[in-house]
Amino acid sequence: MNDTPILILAAGQSSRMRGVDKLSLLVADEPLLVRIARIARAVSSRVFVALPVVAHPYYPGRAGMVAGAGVTLLPLADAAEGLSGSLRAGVAALPECRHFMVLLADLPELQASDIAAVLAGPVAHSGALIWRGATADGRPGHPILFDASLRPRFASLAGDGGGEAIVKPHADRTALIALPGNRARLDLDTPEDWAAWRATRA
Repeated sequence: MNDTPILILAAGQSSRMRGVDKLSLLVADEPLLVRIARIARAVSSRVFVALPVVAHPYYPGRAGMVAGAGVTLLPLADAAEGLSGSLRAGVAALPECRHFMVLLADLPELQASDIAAVLAGPVAHSGALIWRGATADGRPGHPILFDASLRPRFASLAGDGGGEAIVKPHADRTALIALPGNRARLDLDTPEDWAAWRATRA
């Protein structure tokens, strides 16, 4: 099993879900966060889940969902700032490594094989610094694997851009790893998104 750290970003507010925590919604009879943690853990022995602070209303449910899943929980005060805060604090908490992966928690169609394909990126694309999942037609998505030399840059992340401030300047050293269909980009942010997606699977 790979020992590359995987940071699952699960500290978001689900603000567009009108009071429902989307990470608790079921995908094939399994809560979305449980599913993402399970497939990440199937590939790597070191999986970290970024969560909101313990006092946050969503913390107990999310922490409870992945209790016993073999993952390390990271309650992050900086998550209140948004994605940049979660990335800044979450990456800082990871152990020493050659590479580390950032994985969104709300990708309902992602498979363990997709995570493994991106983790294998440095072998096929040794000159890159970033290896990124992409759709079958080449649109960049997730997950994203970073060379550890980029890690210090996460310490200065701020604002709403998330990791784009790091990814964009290194476009010429980013390898896109094509994953089947739209798995690398499909996320569901609203009740309407979930309803439409479920209708396609009925």
